[in-house]
Amino acid sequence: MEWLDANIAYWHWMVLGLLLVATELFIPVFVMIWFGASAIAVGLMLLVVDLSVVVQMLFWLSLSVLDLVVWFKFIHPKMKNKTLSGMSREQVIGQEGMVIRLGPEIEQGTIRFSIPVLGSDEWQFICREHVTVGDRLVVEDISGNTLIVRSQRGAA
Repeated sequence: MEWLDANIAYWHWMVLGLLLVATELFIPVFVMIWFGASAIAVGLMLLVVDLSVVVQMLFWLSLSVLDLVVWFKFIHPKMKNKTLSGMSREQVIGQEGMVIRLGPEIEQGTIRFSIPVLGSDEWQFICREHVTVGDRLVVEDISGNTLIVRSQRGAA
């Protein structure tokens, strides 16, 4: 139990924290950064308050756990990509949207999706059927920057 009497200076924690944060470059799981940030916080606290090694370790451990819980429970889920911008053509086909504006011809206009498709929630469309504002349409194909759609009524 000799290590309990060790004298760990604030800069030891700072160096450990920077090393842990740097490991994130080699192990990109976004977990090591929280252990490193906690070690840096312990180092900063030691600048102000003198703590025993056991209290330092407990503070580092509890702060690391708190950081991980906050990250995975609250922050990380909100950062997930909720758009369909990385979708392939096959995944876009079948997406449903609603007509919000008609173009100069009845079979053309603008469609809006509840979740952005290919990075945008509004797209120009061409439909072979007569449509009105508020109709639900289903994507059949993509032609350049225009979606080829059909009425949802026709899909049933």
